[in-house]
Amino acid sequence: MHFIYILAGWEGSAADGRVLRDAVSRANGLKIPRGNYYLVDSGYSNGEGFLPPYRGVRYHLKEWKTGRNSPQNHEKFFNMKHASARNVIERTFGLLKARWAILRSSAFYSIKVQNRIIMACCLLHNYIRQEMTDDPIEPLLTDEGFGDEEFGEYLGTVDSNPI
Repeated sequence: MHFIYILAGWEGSAADGRVLRDAVSRANGLKIPRGNYYLVDSGYSNGEGFLPPYRGVRYHLKEWKTGRNSPQNHEKFFNMKHASARNVIERTFGLLKARWAILRSSAFYSIKVQNRIIMACCLLHNYIRQEMTDDPIEPLLTDEGFGDEEFGEYLGTVDSNPI
């Protein structure tokens, strides 16, 4: 659960496809190694390096929760696995927001400073993931993010030891 590419600065209402086109068209933009794929949602077409789910086939993890709804064909099975893998992305964003309180509230900084804060939080997150084999925050994650009670209890136990 780490960040490979970060492009901060787009407004939240920007279409995902527009942001992705910007990311891949930059000189030092998103590069997809041959034989690798980034998972995208069904709004994208299947292109080199990008893998969307099958359209018109059940997709969301909540739809697969009950045992009677197991996939009945390869398309449904693929979509279930795709949704599960994309859920890791959502969990990573949840972990980032849980780790850095500054990302959980409205920002009153300039856009330039906000972009740098996001970059710094992502880089520090990656550094923590690289240096720690067990992340104390990760077990608190649920499929929907953090459990309010668990998260509040965790925040109350954090020590700030001097280095």
